[in-house]
Parts: sequence; structure tokens; C-alpha cells
Amino acid sequence: MEPIRCGIIGMSEGNGHPYSWGAICNGYDSEAMANCPFPVIPAYLAEQVWPADQLDELSVTHVWTQDKAISQNIASAARIPNVVDDLADMIGRVDAVLLARDDPENHVTMALPFLEAGVPIYVDKPLAVTQVEGDLLFDMASEPHHLFSCSALAYSPELWLSAVDREKIGSICCVDAVVPKSWEKYAVHVLEPAINLLDVDSPPIDHRVLRNEGMVAASFSFSTGQLLTVKTMGKVSAPLELHVYGEQGHRTLTFTNSFTAFKNALAAFARQLRTKEMQIERQRTMSVVRLLELGLPNQ
Repeated sequence: MEPIRCGIIGMSEGNGHPYSWGAICNGYDSEAMANCPFPVIPAYLAEQVWPADQLDELSVTHVWTQDKAISQNIASAARIPNVVDDLADMIGRVDAVLLARDDPENHVTMALPFLEAGVPIYVDKPLAVTQVEGDLLFDMASEPHHLFSCSALAYSPELWLSAVDREKIGSICCVDAVVPKSWEKYAVHVLEPAINLLDVDSPPIDHRVLRNEGMVAASFSFSTGQLLTVKTMGKVSAPLELHVYGEQGHRTLTFTNSFTAFKNALAAFARQLRTKEMQIERQRTMSVVRLLELGLPNQ
């Protein structure tokens, strides 16, 4: 089966996904990738076995960023054959688009031309930080399966509980999560896997938010009797962890493997395109957006 031809859109500040996602789909040029401004990316790519670890289902054929020099750098590193001058130039040339930017304030504007043209799109996390914009993006899609969005950490095996662990700890009562950096961009990394563990999509019945020196601590209680707490640590060094408490025990889940999470998420997007079946239901994605919005200032 031929790979699905994708265009990729970048870049937002501090986000190197066009380099990593492009390499996962296409393989990469090690000399050119050495110029990637995010040293962690060539480091973890070098730990993989190529081409065995490459994702066969997708091929990135076009790239656009707001700076042609950056686009050309990404293209050289991730073996992308075409650099376009305008993101809409991809329409008619690709089967799908990877919107690899984590600045949600630009997601509606950048996704709109593709959704209107019926081109499926994977929107990087967070899809949106308000329910209004999240619903707007879903409503713009001519077919439900044309929109896919997640934190790749939802597909990280380190943040799942095995059947054995679930049996040992019993019904989950509470998840306490911590992540570095900002609420707006990084809370989603723990909110989504935490909501998957709790398996709750209903709005919280109560919530509290504390802020201090760029740090945010938010707690949400649900009608199921479950509790979720999320701390984003701003500039303070912190692991990315979920502490899961059940009726009979607890587990600590620590994120360690970016490559596998990204590859699994991209593979899920490919499955959604092939099967036309939603890999993440709209309700689940919007439940995460709702919690993100509740954690914003003045909510």
C-alpha cells in the first residue's frame, strides 16, 4: 500500500516537531539533522534503527514554515522534496496535512483552508484552549475523520496501565500529574493521558486553580467521585509524571520516550485516514479542551 502523502506546517517557538515528525515518516539525513536547533531530536533519532523504525504509512512530501530558510533546513534534514511558498499551495498536491505547531491561537486560521478543501489534518496539541475554538475546528471539517488532534503522550506506552497493574491497584480514584513549562502548551501532555486513565468525559463538578511565579496547580473533581490534579511548573525543572491512585494501590508513570509517542500518534492518524473511523472521539478531545480552558487565568 502506498504511503499517504502529507504536507507539514511549522514552526512555532520552542517546537521542533516538523523535524521529528518528518524524520519519523521519511527517515533523515544525519548531517543536515545536526543543524536542527533542538539537539534532543537528532539525539533520539540516532538511537533508532533505520529504516526499520521508520513509519511506512505516511510520507511527508511538502513543507511550509513562515521562513523559507527554516523550511529548507527542515526539508534537508527530513528528506522532504518540496518547499512551498504558501501553505495553501499544498492543496491538490497532498492527501493530508500535519499542522506541527503548538500555538493554538493560530490553529483555526491555518487549518481552515485545508478543512474547507476537504483535506484531512492532524493538528498538534493543544487543538484549542477554548471550547468555542475547539468546536469551530470540528465543525469546519466536512467529514469527522478529517480532523485529528492529540498530545502524542496519549500514545506513550509509559503512561498506560497494563491490565495487570489495573487489577493490582483497583478502580482509579485519583490522578496527580506534573509537567514542566506552561499551562497553555504543556498541561495537555498530562491532561489527555490522565483523562484516558480516569475514562471521564463529563464536565468537572468543581475545580480550583492556584498560580504563583509561572506555576499553575489545578484540581478537578468529577461526579464519578474521581479527582484529577495537574501542576505545570513553568521554569522549574520537573519530570513529566502521572501518579495514579487506586482503591488497592498506586503506580507512578514517567514519560521517557518521545520517538515512540510521536510515531504511535502519527500511525493513529494514518489509521483514521485509512479506516475513516475516529481514533479519538470528539467528546474526549473536547473534554481535554474544557479542562485546559478552566485552567486559564480569569476562568
